[in-house]
Amino acid sequence: MARSLTDDAVHGQQAEHDAPGGGWQSIQATEAHFLRERVPFKGNALMLKINQPQGGFECPSCAWPNPKRPGPMEFCENGAKAVAWEVTAARTTPEFFAKHTLTELLDWSDHALEKQGRLTHPMRYNATTDKYDPIDWDTAFREIGERLKTYDPQKVELYTSGRTSNEAAFLWQLYGRMLGTHNFPDCSNMCHETTSVALPQSIGVGKATTTLEDFEHADAIFIFGQNAGTNSPRMMGLLHEARQRGAEVITFNPLRERALVKFANPQTPKDMLTNHGVPISSQYHQVRIGGDIAAIQGMCKRIVEVDDEARASGGKRVIDHDFISMHTAGFEAFAAHCRALPWERLERHSGLERAAIEEAAEAWMRAERVICCWGMGITQHIRGGDNVHQILNLLLMGGHIGRRGAGACPVRGHSNVQGDRTVGIFHRSGETFLSKMDEVFGIQCPREHGHDVALCCEAILRNEVDAFLGMGGNFFRAIADQARVAARVKNIPLTVQIATKLNRSHLLHGKAAYLLPPLARTEKDIQAGVEQTITIEDGMCNVQGSTGALEPASPHLRSEIAIVAGLARATLAPNPRVDWEWLSEDYARIRDKIEATQPETFRDYNRRLEAEGVFHLDIAARDRLWHTDSGKANFLFPGDMLAEDDSVPDDTHFQLLSIRGHDQYNTTVYSYDDRYRDIYGTRSVVMMNPTDMEKHGVEAGHRVTLTAVSDDGIERKVSGFKLIAYDLPENCLGAYYPEVNDLIPVTNRDRQSNTIAGKSIPVTLSLMSSEEVENATGMLATS
Repeated sequence: MARSLTDDAVHGQQAEHDAPGGGWQSIQATEAHFLRERVPFKGNALMLKINQPQGGFECPSCAWPNPKRPGPMEFCENGAKAVAWEVTAARTTPEFFAKHTLTELLDWSDHALEKQGRLTHPMRYNATTDKYDPIDWDTAFREIGERLKTYDPQKVELYTSGRTSNEAAFLWQLYGRMLGTHNFPDCSNMCHETTSVALPQSIGVGKATTTLEDFEHADAIFIFGQNAGTNSPRMMGLLHEARQRGAEVITFNPLRERALVKFANPQTPKDMLTNHGVPISSQYHQVRIGGDIAAIQGMCKRIVEVDDEARASGGKRVIDHDFISMHTAGFEAFAAHCRALPWERLERHSGLERAAIEEAAEAWMRAERVICCWGMGITQHIRGGDNVHQILNLLLMGGHIGRRGAGACPVRGHSNVQGDRTVGIFHRSGETFLSKMDEVFGIQCPREHGHDVALCCEAILRNEVDAFLGMGGNFFRAIADQARVAARVKNIPLTVQIATKLNRSHLLHGKAAYLLPPLARTEKDIQAGVEQTITIEDGMCNVQGSTGALEPASPHLRSEIAIVAGLARATLAPNPRVDWEWLSEDYARIRDKIEATQPETFRDYNRRLEAEGVFHLDIAARDRLWHTDSGKANFLFPGDMLAEDDSVPDDTHFQLLSIRGHDQYNTTVYSYDDRYRDIYGTRSVVMMNPTDMEKHGVEAGHRVTLTAVSDDGIERKVSGFKLIAYDLPENCLGAYYPEVNDLIPVTNRDRQSNTIAGKSIPVTLSLMSSEEVENATGMLATS
C-alpha cells in the first residue's frame, strides 16, 4: 500500500518499498469508482466493449491509441473512471434545478456539481428566479436561432471539446462557416496547439510520426513533461514491456511521478502476484520548471562534442550525417550554437548537473532507434514552441524520423482533440480546405482568421462577444484569467452549452442561456431507426469507429449531431446543398462530405471504416517527405535566449507548475485523493521543496497566498493553500489545475501558438495571518 504521509514528510520521493503505479491499487480504485457511481455490474460489463475496433466504443478519456489486436480488457484505471463518471446512476433533473439557484450552486465545488449526474432535459435560464427551467427542444432551437440571426457573426464564438466526434465537429465548423464566423476556439488551444504549430515548422506535419508498433522496437524512449501514469496510463504497458526487453526510458520531469519510477502492469500475472512492479525510468532527471530547452540543448552539445572528437580521431560518428545531408536544413548553425553554449549556464537554467545531462546524452548515443514523447509539461510554456523544436533537433541529429522504432510522439490529451482539428475545427484554416468547403456545399467561407481560446477570452474581456456556444467541455473553468473572464460572461447576450453533466461553466451564463444535454459516447445513437457509428482520431493518427452500447440516460437526450443540425435549421437560410436533416439521419453521409472536402486525407473513409473498423492516416514525415518551406526537415532553435525566461527563479520569485491529480481528468475531479502523490482529501495544496521552506521560514501545514508576477498592473492571487513538503527542484512550486488558473494572465502564452503557459507561472509566496486563515476557512470548505 502507499505510504500515508504527514504534512511535514517529504512527498514524492518514491522510496524503494513504496507501492508502484498500477497493480492491485489500480484495480481496487476502478471497482471503487463503479461502486461509488452505483454501476458495479453495468460498469464492469461495459468495459468488455471499450476500445474494440468493431462494435465497441472508444474510451471517452485520453487519446492513447489501441493495438491492432486489442485484448479483451483494453482499458486502464483512468479510462474506467471516465466511463463510471459517464454511466453513473445519478441524474441532474429539472427537479434539481428547481431546488437550487445558480448563485447558490456557484458555491459548490467542481466535484460536487458533476457528482449530481447526467443532465436529463434541455434547460433555459430564468433570470427572474435565477434558475434553469425545462424547455422543449424545438422551442430551444427556435429561440437560439432567432437570437443568432440578429448578431454580428464575427462576435459569435463556437467552442469545441475533444470528446466531440469527427462527424459532430465537421458539422459544427460547417455551421459556423455558414453563419459567417471563423471563431473556433477549441481545447487544442489549451494543450497541444504548440505542437500543432511548431512541429510542422520542423518536419512539415503537426502529428505523431510514431505508431504503437514503433515502441516495440525502440532502444531508448525519452519522456519530456509527460506524466503517463495519470494522463495516459495505457502507455505504461508499452514502457513496462520496453524495460523488460532492455530498452532505456529516460524521463525529464520536475516531479518524480510514481508510475514513471515503478509500475506494476495489472494485465501481467507476475506483477499482480508480487505487486512489486518493474522500474520504468532507467534515468530520471528532475529538470527545473522551464529548463527543458537548456537540458535538451545540453544533450545536443555533448553529442556534437563526441561527434567532433570522432571526426578528429577517425572514430565512429554518433550523428547521422547521411540523413542530415539528404533530409535536413540548418544543422551546421545549430551545431555551432550548441558548441558555444557554456556548461555553467546550461546547468543553471536546466537545474541539472552537467554529469546528468551527459548521462542522458550517452543513452541517446547508445541507441539505434529513439522515440521522444512529450506532453503539456513541454507545450504550456512561453517558449513551448522552442521546446518542441529542440526535441525534434534531438531526433533529427540521429535520423530518428521515418525509421521503424523511432520518431516523434506528442502525447495528446482528450480522445478526439486531434480529430477535431483534422476535420476542420481551426480558426486559421488554409485556402485549400476552405475552397473545397465552398465547392462541396455551395457557400462562401470567411477567409479572415478568427479567434482561438486566448483571443476569445480577450474578446470577452472587451465585451465584444455576442454569443458563446460550447460543444462540451468546461470552458470558463479551464481558461487562464478565470476570475476576470468569468466576471464578464454575464455581459454576453447569449450562451449555449451542450454538455452531458453540470459544471461551473453552466453557472457562468449570459443574459440568455441554454443548457442542451447530448448523448454520451457510451450510449446507443439511433437515427431514422438505424444504430449509428461515430469516429474519432487518436493521438497516433488512427481513425476508429465508436458505437454506443447503453440505453440513453434520458429519453430527452439528442446526439451532438442532431443538436447541431437543429441549431443550423433554426439559424440559417435554406441551402439546397446542405440538407441538415438528411445528414443527421445517417452519419456515413457526413463522412462522405468529410472525404469530399479532404479527399487525400480521408480517401475511402466509409469503405475502410466498414472493412476494418480502424485505419491509419498517411503521415508524410514517416516516409521522409517534408512539407516545409525548405522542402527538408529543419533544425530550429532560439538564438536570443537559452530558456523561456531571462533568468532562473531567484530567492523571491518561484515558477509554479499546474498539475492534475490522479483522480482527475481535465477539469473533471473524480475525488479529492491523489494516491500517486500520497495526498488525500484535499486539492488546496502547494508543493514546495523542503530547502525552500527552510529558506523562507515556512513550514509544512502553513497556509499561504500565491500572487502572480505580471507587468499589466492587475492583481492576481489565490489564498488558503496548505504547504506540503515535496520532492521537486528548488524555487519551483506545484499546485492543482484548475484551482490556480486565476493566477495565469491570459497574455502568458506561447509566442508562436498562443497556448496558455499554465506549466510555468511566475509567482511569489507569502504566509497568511491567523485572521486571514480564519476568513478563508469557509471558502476552502466548499472548494
